[in-house]
Amino acid sequence: MYRSRLFTATVGAATVALALSACTPSSAPKAEETEPESTEIGIPDADYSLDKLVEAAKKEGPLVVLDTTGKIVDMADAFSEKYGIKTTGVKMKAGEQAEVIIGEGSSGNVKNDVILMPDVPTAVSDLMPRGYVQTWFPPDKADVVPEEFQDPAIVTQETNVWAYNTEVYGDTCPVDNIWQLTEDDWHGKLSFQDPLLKTDYPNWFNQMETYGDDLVTQAYEDEYGEPLETDEASATAEWVKRLAQNAPVLTNSDDDASAAIGAPGQEDPFMGFISTAKFRDNADSGYKLGTCAGLEPWVGRAYSKVALIATGTKSPNAAKLFIHYVYTEEGIAPQVADGKLSTNSEIAIPDDEPSGLADVWDDILIFNSASAQDDFDRTQEWQDFWRLNLSK
Repeated sequence: MYRSRLFTATVGAATVALALSACTPSSAPKAEETEPESTEIGIPDADYSLDKLVEAAKKEGPLVVLDTTGKIVDMADAFSEKYGIKTTGVKMKAGEQAEVIIGEGSSGNVKNDVILMPDVPTAVSDLMPRGYVQTWFPPDKADVVPEEFQDPAIVTQETNVWAYNTEVYGDTCPVDNIWQLTEDDWHGKLSFQDPLLKTDYPNWFNQMETYGDDLVTQAYEDEYGEPLETDEASATAEWVKRLAQNAPVLTNSDDDASAAIGAPGQEDPFMGFISTAKFRDNADSGYKLGTCAGLEPWVGRAYSKVALIATGTKSPNAAKLFIHYVYTEEGIAPQVADGKLSTNSEIAIPDDEPSGLADVWDDILIFNSASAQDDFDRTQEWQDFWRLNLSK
């Protein structure tokens, strides 16, 4: 299993939350949260075996599964063929997933059974405590999935990287330090999804501050040869402020950003922050996307996707079986090919994965679920801070 040089992701019930301020993200302790109780659905874990689960699951169905990638359609079709349980995969953005879960959970009219959700803070801090969903980890995968990915059940780590145009810049990224992205050379020439629309970006800022602010500080000193002086609460906040002030071109999807970065025939292309899944456009559309290997302190960040089961599902065992399937090489293969990293340590990144993720994994900031409550609590704070400083 690839590990970050910064830390290995851990999961814990207790979190340290930071207090809100009107403008700048700040740090002050908050009361500890309590873990909600959940009611076990389907066959009990004490009586679990895969054979028993399959037998119980085949008496249920149909099943509807939500994910943020279109690959879920292929995964659902393959699952249906393997087990004979009619399963429909639906692509849906994380924010829409949360709305659906809340709407169905509050009305008691559950239509969507399994949700693979990249917004772990919202899942852990809002949806699960309200009893709308619960997480389940297959006991027979405990030996191959590290404990920190078992509660909640994290199925993949998905990665965004800083990317550039190889047709113009060749094999070497035009920047080697994240602070360079805040300079005039890249004013109005950076593109990525809007942090006001994509809530895991504020979570990313919070993770940077919580777990790597010392590295952001050191990167500044390495670049400019002097200590950082700032009125902000952290080096991360100063970097986020300068990034916002550098007039980035914000998009609704990675598709638009990857086109601005990687489309061929450009003289002065953008740089940007995009999903490694978009590197397949190099083959599909002739793009010239390259990963900024060697960027300090991080080439990109990985965020986690949690497997959730709607508490009101009529097919709890089929839902559990689908989650088990996602933890297998066969089940997750369509997403691994796109640069998603399975938490099953026996499933490697393919050699032909187009972004070269395996080569830079040690330079990726790994999402740490231990601070999910804090990430959730501070989402609006970081969004307000971004909005306040954004230059267009």
